[in-house]
Amino acid sequence: MSPAADRLAQLLGHFLPGPLPVRLRAWDGSQTGPADAPLVVLRSPDALRRLLWQPGELGLAEAYVTGDLEVEGDLADALSRAGRSVRDRPATRPGPAGMAAATALAVRLGAVGPPPKRPDGRARLTGSLHSLSRDRAGISHHYDLSNDFYGLLLDESMAYSCAYWTRPDDPTYALADAQRDKLDLICRKLGLGPGDRLLDVGCGWGSLTVHAARAYKARVTAVTLSRTQHDFVTERAAREGVADLVNVHLRHWREIDGGGYDAAAAVEMGEHVGDAEYPAFAAKLHDALRPEGRLLIQQMSRGSHAPGGGAFIETYIAPDMHMRPVGRTVDLLENAGLETRSTESLREHYTATIDAWRATLEQRWSDIEALVGTTTARVWRLYLAGASLAFTERRMGVEQILAVRPTREGASTMPATPAAWYTPTDPA
Repeated sequence: MSPAADRLAQLLGHFLPGPLPVRLRAWDGSQTGPADAPLVVLRSPDALRRLLWQPGELGLAEAYVTGDLEVEGDLADALSRAGRSVRDRPATRPGPAGMAAATALAVRLGAVGPPPKRPDGRARLTGSLHSLSRDRAGISHHYDLSNDFYGLLLDESMAYSCAYWTRPDDPTYALADAQRDKLDLICRKLGLGPGDRLLDVGCGWGSLTVHAARAYKARVTAVTLSRTQHDFVTERAAREGVADLVNVHLRHWREIDGGGYDAAAAVEMGEHVGDAEYPAFAAKLHDALRPEGRLLIQQMSRGSHAPGGGAFIETYIAPDMHMRPVGRTVDLLENAGLETRSTESLREHYTATIDAWRATLEQRWSDIEALVGTTTARVWRLYLAGASLAFTERRMGVEQILAVRPTREGASTMPATPAAWYTPTDPA
């Protein structure tokens, strides 16, 4: 019988024209494919069986997170090279004779059989899309993995969003510095000063909330739908001496009441709002601001062909997430009565941020694996590698959108130029 790798190459040849995009090593130790290509290791026929029962991205992802499939070397580089090859040579569907030959090969490889057990960690949401209970479950799935996990993955600011790398060539400049520079940039764009009222919608673990209170003496109302985050930010504000300036509310964005805020921010929270719900979200932010109050949205963007980020992310990471082209978000904000004053792309900054998280994940792999288990750790390894690649290859973007609620007469009190935003000063 021919080596398993040769039969694998024959099987793939029915669907992918031309040479293999990767080098394959099969469970019997045999190898095939270009010597200089990324090495993909199939540890058992179950890797193929997963693809037969669930063709496409999700089947491949589950083969990886279960360990049935392994990639040697840098995972993002392997995904990039394989992806380019597949995009350059689109898959084909064999005719009846080819399908019969492919089926026979799959049988001889041991890939035909009952469906393999699905890995743990799939999101299991019920109820109407973007109902309060479903949104709470979706947020909990992603953000309540545990504070200890995010404490291992993130820097000390606990900022889980794109940083702003002002000195990328300085070897002493690290992720924590870039996150601080991002928080300062947001506060300067919002024009925060002592006593100003800031609404932080989707506050996460309180990085912006605490920074605005501590460094700018702003009075912050922080809103989150995660009980874990609510308790963390409440304790953090007390620990860092700003409890008198911070109020943390456990509620849905629809339940935000009151108004008259000098500024509002939603940092990578709008992706969880939903498509049909975003006009109401924009109106809620408009109504929360006083006239001349400013809004800073930092939000990921994506073409309309893949608004949720793909089957793997929607199943294992961020269910019900919705992204749109940045221009569409600007339209929605403008339709709510806000005036857009600045849009700044941070796409390359996100690649650098995610790569810093990836490096930390690998450095702390044993601790993370012990905390959340091997499957979840591998889910995050694949997620971060794919996310880095998506921003690098411009399949995703991230922007800071600054808007203002103008007065009835059109006044905004915005500065004549944005120069001061990019000139760091001591906020005290």
